[in-house]
Formats: sequence, structure tokens, C-alpha cells
Amino acid sequence: MATLTTTITEEITLNGKDRGSSNTMNITSVSDIYHRLVSCPANNDTTVATFQAAVHTSDNANLLACKYIRITNLDQTNQVVMSLQISNDEDGTADASTSILLTAGQSFMMSSGEEGIATSSDNANIITDAAMHDLESIIIDPQGNTVQVEVFIAS
Repeated sequence: MATLTTTITEEITLNGKDRGSSNTMNITSVSDIYHRLVSCPANNDTTVATFQAAVHTSDNANLLACKYIRITNLDQTNQVVMSLQISNDEDGTADASTSILLTAGQSFMMSSGEEGIATSSDNANIITDAAMHDLESIIIDPQGNTVQVEVFIAS
């Protein structure tokens, strides 16, 4: 087992004062890493990660052991739409989705795919942890541009 250390650093000076920040997190007991650079062809949705509760293969991340997920849009010009496919029934089949715009060079991070996401179109209330669902997969819509994304998952 290993420890994954992640650091997020923002550097900015406003009105002559340092307003930046740096935060480091250690994720212990990591035994598997899923790391890929994925080319996403223009106008084609590309599944960049799938999650399964059963024994995972080289194409599936272990949902139950997942501790860290990062998707980075490596394109320096074009945005992508990232869709988080959600299994409401926790049966490994997507029943809902949440889409997030990743502008050029931006990253999205998530700590766990198991019971770590939910959506609601009924109201704007906060969904509590008791109503959270499993992440089934992550799909990238590169829109009209060919782009590359980086996928990093630690379990």
C-alpha cells in the first residue's frame, strides 16, 4: 500500500498582497492507480472511465475502493462537457447524469465514486448523504473539437 499526496496551489498577488493558497492532502492505503491520456475525437462522446463494484478489470475502476478521481482537460484552447453517469439503483447501470463544463486546462476532482453523487430536478435543496448514489462512468463530450483528457483514479 502507498500514500498518494495531492497538492492544489493557487498563486496570485492582488494590490501588492499575496492572496494565494496551497492545500495538501494525503490519501493512504492506495494499492491501484488507473492513469490514462485519452484522445476524444470531435463530435463523439468518449467514455473515459467506468466503475464497477465487482472485481475490476483494466478497463474498470474499483468503485468500492475508489478514493480519488481527477479528470483534466489537457486542451489549451477548447472546452469539453464532462458527464458523470449516475447509478440511482446502484446496479451498475446509469439512470441519471450530471454534466459539468471543463474549460481549457481545467480539472475536476472527486473523492469517491461509491455513494458520492446525486442530482435532483425536483427542487434546489441539498441532497443528504443518505440519498447519494454510485458513479457508474465518466463521459467526455468534446463538442466539435478533438481534445485530450487525463484520467487519474486512485483506489
